[in-house]
Amino acid sequence: MLDVTLIRNHPDQVRDALRKRAVDPDIPGFLVLDAAFREARTAVERLRGERRRISAEIAVHRRTDAPADELRAEAKALTGRLTEAEEDLARLGARHQEFLDALPNLPDDDVVAGGKENNEVVRVVGDPPAFAFPARDHVGLAQDLGLIDYERGTALAGNGYWIYRGEGAALEWALLNHFLDAHRRAGYEFVLPPHLLTYEAGYTAGQFPKFADEVFRVDDHFLLPTAETALVNLHRGETLDERELPRRYVAYTPCYRRESGSHRTAERGTLRGHQFNKVELFQFARPEDSDAAQLELLARAEELVAGLGLHHRVTKLAAGDTSPAQARTYDVEVWLPSLGGYAEVSSVSNARAYQARRGGIRYRPAGGGKAAYVHTLNASGLATSRLLPAILEQHQRADGTVVVPEVLRRWGLPELLRPV
Repeated sequence: MLDVTLIRNHPDQVRDALRKRAVDPDIPGFLVLDAAFREARTAVERLRGERRRISAEIAVHRRTDAPADELRAEAKALTGRLTEAEEDLARLGARHQEFLDALPNLPDDDVVAGGKENNEVVRVVGDPPAFAFPARDHVGLAQDLGLIDYERGTALAGNGYWIYRGEGAALEWALLNHFLDAHRRAGYEFVLPPHLLTYEAGYTAGQFPKFADEVFRVDDHFLLPTAETALVNLHRGETLDERELPRRYVAYTPCYRRESGSHRTAERGTLRGHQFNKVELFQFARPEDSDAAQLELLARAEELVAGLGLHHRVTKLAAGDTSPAQARTYDVEVWLPSLGGYAEVSSVSNARAYQARRGGIRYRPAGGGKAAYVHTLNASGLATSRLLPAILEQHQRADGTVVVPEVLRRWGLPELLRPV
């Protein structure tokens, strides 16, 4: 949520920043609504004060047996006026909150306007692998190596699902163990959160109300689309001690999303599905530390990709391609030879105070003073459903085998995956 004071005092700044996302809300109309809302709130507070005064006077008359008929009549009339004023305030307050809830975060000043066509490549690491043989795509490789059963996955759950089997399941689990081990050694606290969350959790994350129809619902809960949704709520409604910051967490969860792929080459196999595995990093940081925290998260994601021997690049997203809750995002993207392009395996984002304001997450300065909102940051560390295709395609050999990255072999994997 945006700071309403910022909108009041700097409406043009807010409008110009949101236009970078191609979002143009009626800021002037909101300012009129905001003035009416504040006036209605003041009126309610004034009438409540009057009611307290009259109630006190009636109490005095009751103790002294003095007549209080006029005061009671005045109190009755005041109750009617207060009821009307409270109803007016509730109506204006609902419209006021609805407007604020719908606003995305302001992109940082250094984030360019436009959509994904304006994304900026920050750096490219390594060279794409060159093959002296006809390279194969990850779908065929996974089937020949007996790693993934697409047909039975579809039979069990429908399109957008698959089954890891044999060495495929072992490879997937090794990736998750490798990532979790690395992050725990770096000081991140390991968390296994619930997969079913309440509406308030989605609201705090900034995914609701706009994307409330894009999740899987189970009664009055929803299946988390990413562990970020759970982690940002760990300290909802809390005021942390500044000396506790940063709070750094790592979680493993499956992720459940209604969106899925198609039969297009770019979305075949495990590249896009309704359920996939991901290790998620999250930080609660002081505002002055959040830029450095984002770079630290980015370095962690890059280090893991590089450790798997994968050619990749880092992209800074344009405003229109940045998630609505985030102010700045870097994507780490791996090269997929079959696509002749890159696929994102980690988004590293800084939400500034946007999520903290929605969830009431503050910190109290160590030296005293007024509590302030923390900054929240998240990063995939990493998502596996695109890493496995990248490993298969980048590390394939002419004889149909695939070299397993050395860092994964300690988890019981062989040096080579062989056709079954």
